[in-house]
Amino acid sequence: MRSRLLTVALAGVVIAACVGRPDARATGEEIFLQLCSNCHGANLEGVIGPPLGPGSFAAGQPDGYLRFAIIEGRGRMPSFATSLDDAQLQRLIAFLREVEAG
Repeated sequence: MRSRLLTVALAGVVIAACVGRPDARATGEEIFLQLCSNCHGANLEGVIGPPLGPGSFAAGQPDGYLRFAIIEGRGRMPSFATSLDDAQLQRLIAFLREVEAG
């Protein structure tokens, strides 16, 4: 029971670190570092969240899948619908694709 409470508390802290609204002019990389890197790793290698870099499941998915996952949330991943406008979302997805392409 105690380890479950610790796990839930840790997840809450991590998710809380992934909130906020990036600057409207932030690059895709800046958005990723602010909102995503705590869970997906600074190099998209995956930490608590799955990897997003080359060879990952996400890399093989269409942009619409990424858009939906980011806006709606997925599993333990929170929704970023109130954190990102459409232009920021496009820049974030473009950044992910650039990194995935190598």
